[in-house]
Amino acid sequence: MSGDTELIKLYSARILALAADIPHLGRLTSADASVKRRSPLCGSAVTADVVVSQDQLIELGLDVKACALGQAAATLASRVAVGRTLAEIVDARDALKEMLEGKDTMPDSPFEGYEALSPAVAYKNRHASIMLTLEAITEAMEAALSAQPAQKA
Repeated sequence: MSGDTELIKLYSARILALAADIPHLGRLTSADASVKRRSPLCGSAVTADVVVSQDQLIELGLDVKACALGQAAATLASRVAVGRTLAEIVDARDALKEMLEGKDTMPDSPFEGYEALSPAVAYKNRHASIMLTLEAITEAMEAALSAQPAQKA
């Protein structure tokens, strides 16, 4: 019975509200790069389409097929990702990974809000789903940047 109580805490009203409000849903028709990440453990998947200019995310399109935790994480990432540099998104991804590993780390502003997912730290089988959006955006931005002509200094 305590397992049921823990799952109820895990899927709090805040997480469910975040899961229902994902910005930037829908694929981009003219993306610079697209990356699909899938969690083999649970089957959750996120596809990120990006348009990047000078190391900055200009447009984002997401296709999210994930559990409520993965959807909530997609909301937190996509609310603030547009306008951010690759380094900022990598920092947020790395801080989220450390948070899920139980370290005393949270993503910095403007990527705050992941404390809502802190109950998931105890559920390692959910971590991959939570990481999908930031991983997909990071990989798509890296692909887009590597395909752009080199900038002259």
